Amino acid sequence: MKKVLVLGGTRFFGKKLVKGLIEAEYDVTIATRGRQADPFGNEIARLQVDRNDLDSLKRVACSDWDLVFDSLCYSEANASHIAQVLEGRVGRFIVTSSRAVYDHSPTIRKETDFDPYTYPIAAGTREDVSYEEGKRQAEAVLFQKARFPAIAVRFPIVLGVEDYTRRLHFYVDHVRDQKDVYIGNPDARQSFIDADEAARFLQWAGESAQACGPYNACSDEAWTLPELIGKVEEAVGKSARVLTGGVAEQLSPFAIPDSYVLDTEKARNEGYAFGALSDWLVPLIQRLAAK
Repeated sequence: MKKVLVLGGTRFFGKKLVKGLIEAEYDVTIATRGRQADPFGNEIARLQVDRNDLDSLKRVACSDWDLVFDSLCYSEANASHIAQVLEGRVGRFIVTSSRAVYDHSPTIRKETDFDPYTYPIAAGTREDVSYEEGKRQAEAVLFQKARFPAIAVRFPIVLGVEDYTRRLHFYVDHVRDQKDVYIGNPDARQSFIDADEAARFLQWAGESAQACGPYNACSDEAWTLPELIGKVEEAVGKSARVLTGGVAEQLSPFAIPDSYVLDTEKARNEGYAFGALSDWLVPLIQRLAAK
């Protein structure tokens, strides 16, 4: 039975990943600060660690691991610490990364548009850099310095009923309550992925014998924000009060200055089939609107 460590795994798509690993009969351990309850009972083992403290993180070196999934890597320091602690102890390391490694662009983003193998590494913690730069630094360290095979999964916005950020809930609530919604660039298109598929893809990345390097992972299709709001209007039965422009503090959660669309050809060429955006996002909007 393969031994798997999940750094995180107690909320949103991390829980779904752990559930899938249990169903696949892996020997699963989760490593967290122990502040968030999980629903897995005696199906998993647990380690209490502080991801931002090197001495605490050393507890994950208690075993050798076939797979390690890391959803808590946000900086050069995070990546450097885990690379140090797990050297010689992991078969494959899968880090949850982000579309944020790319700039907004009208061009559909391929994995090669950000090269973590040559990106300059600068020492720093999560507090020292932006979210975007932190993710770039984390990838750069793992691909340049880690002495184990690494995979980085670059997700766009992940959505689901249990999304603790409640970004999609924002649009449902604002349309229902007839509040103004500032949308930024109405022509900007962006990719999304649902929480179930995000978990499935992470597990696929760990299990696929040929998987290596960075991967974009998102649903087929990309929507503009007006298209998404149109689906919310249909579900709620009211018209949205949409406004373009607005200062940063007024912009709604999915408002962006230019497109953010990911190309998934690499994963598809290796056999992974992504679902269509409309197949899950419309039912999700309808479900939230019914509450």
